[in-house]
Parts: sequence; structure tokens; C-alpha cells
Amino acid sequence: MQMLVKLAVMEMTPSQYRGARGLLDWSQTDLAKAASVGLSTVYDFEKNRRAVSREKVQAIRIALEIAGVMFDGGNGGVKLRKGTRK
Repeated sequence: MQMLVKLAVMEMTPSQYRGARGLLDWSQTDLAKAASVGLSTVYDFEKNRRAVSREKVQAIRIALEIAGVMFDGGNGGVKLRKGTRK
């Protein structure tokens, strides 16, 4: 069973966050630093190992969005905003 996180009407899955991180060519360490969360938080969330607080998931999402990721809650996709550099 995949964990879903509900944020502002959109549900996001750990696989969407992994995909977003991949689009930026970021390591888990890069994402943890950008989101100001622990590396274990990113790892555990992406692997669906434990429940991660809503606040930390939101911090991860905000870091990805600031870096240029766009989440499409309608179809579960992720993409980079035009002009975003890796």
C-alpha cells in the first residue's frame, strides 16, 4: 500500500517525490539540505518505511517547487518549469 500525503487538495506519493528529485539530478542529501530535514526523513519517506510528518513532507515539496519542479496532481506527474536548470 502506498502512503499518500494530502497537501492543499493534491495527493502526492513518495514515487512522485523521487521522480521530482531525479528531474533535478539531486541526491537525497541535496534534497534533505534544501528542505532543512534529516537525510533519514527523505530516505524513509521515499522508501515508504515510516510515516513522515505533514510538516516535513511539505518542507520537501516546497524545496522541490522552489528548485523548479511542478507537480501535476491530476495525473500524478512531475515536470520542470521552463527555464529550470539542473
